[in-house]
Amino acid sequence: MHRRKFIQNVSVAGTTFLIGSHLSASGFYKGSPNNKVVVGIMGVNGRGSFLAQKLAALKNVEIGYICDVDQTVLARAIADVEKLTGKKPQGITDIRKLLEKKDFDALFIAAPDHWHAPATILGCQAGKHVYVEKPCSHNPNEGEMAVAAAQKYNKIVQMGSQRRSFPNVQQMVKELHEGIIGRAYFARGWYTNNRKSIGTGKQVAVPANLNYDLWQGYAPRKPFQDNLIHYNWHWFWNWGTGEALNNGTHEIDVMRWGLGAEFPDKVTSSGGRFAFKDDWQTPDTQTILANFPNDTAISWEGRSCNNYNDGNGRGVIFYGDKGSIYYGGGNGYTVYDPANKVVKEVKDSVVVDANNKVSPTELLDTMHLVNFVNTIQGLEKQTAPISEGHKSTLIPQLGNIAYRVNRVLNLDPKNGHIIGDAEATKLWSREYEPGWKLTV
Repeated sequence: MHRRKFIQNVSVAGTTFLIGSHLSASGFYKGSPNNKVVVGIMGVNGRGSFLAQKLAALKNVEIGYICDVDQTVLARAIADVEKLTGKKPQGITDIRKLLEKKDFDALFIAAPDHWHAPATILGCQAGKHVYVEKPCSHNPNEGEMAVAAAQKYNKIVQMGSQRRSFPNVQQMVKELHEGIIGRAYFARGWYTNNRKSIGTGKQVAVPANLNYDLWQGYAPRKPFQDNLIHYNWHWFWNWGTGEALNNGTHEIDVMRWGLGAEFPDKVTSSGGRFAFKDDWQTPDTQTILANFPNDTAISWEGRSCNNYNDGNGRGVIFYGDKGSIYYGGGNGYTVYDPANKVVKEVKDSVVVDANNKVSPTELLDTMHLVNFVNTIQGLEKQTAPISEGHKSTLIPQLGNIAYRVNRVLNLDPKNGHIIGDAEATKLWSREYEPGWKLTV
């Protein structure tokens, strides 16, 4: 089935047909079943375990290696893959040792945020194609380095902006660009959750199963504490990037894509850690506003600790001079005229669970993996190249910088660089642990 016709059919019939009849078999792959893309997966405690399960179901993929710094997590993932595929992947603790292997084609990265760009760069240097979960970098400088690495080493690097591969979202953006609501000039996005306090951590001995030094990698060393690993690192600036990049990257990517916006020329942010008094450093409540030189703007609101919402826990609304579009975060959307009457509704049977930590759009995400694998095999065009991923990651990064310096950032619209603010510019990059040098 030709891809264009396939997308039309999915838009009409919903995603259940797609998942049941295609992705559970071999995706869009039409070649020999023995012509497989061999992959290694880095970081398999949460999202990486999900990736392993979905990749194991693709007949044109072989999981050759599992990499994790936690021996317990590593053993569990290896056993899971062997159970699913009948073949036991090799387990490796150190990503640098994994990348010495010549017998695999692509690296999947689902390690903590501070490892995303370094592992991407190392992967490209080792001759591997790379799939990196969002955000593609911990800071803007690393994002530029990841883009440069993909270009220098001529590798396919895909960010986990899964909605770029959802057929109905592709259709929605196409219609936006064709003027279905006139000139779309503003978009509002949001994400909500009901996260609990992480408390005050105690410095304790590192568990015997965890290589904490390797877990920290390029990041400056901090003592181990009992409320950090495996998830709460998201809320510490040294390793994480807060809810804005943990989840907001998805909505911001859709908004920027729909508005045809590239780099912003102005960003500001406000918020704080309001819900609890604990070790959590990033905002639990935050708004980010960005203006673009094509006379458009976006706003994103994140509420990590209060999930009251007016329909969906996450989503986007596009506003135009001839109507609006409501997008609920999955694979459907609704078009309204200026009187707020429904003029078009594209439905999908897959329910989005905004509170699902691993994959709110679990049944849809395989499409994105298939696109990456098929791009490697020359069967499809890449939907989320690192060049686009960096632009969408940069906006919430700039929002965090604006929040931390407490003022509006003026930016170069050619590349998003901060203009005339030395304090903010210091946060464009980061310090690295001595002996851990990151170069392209």
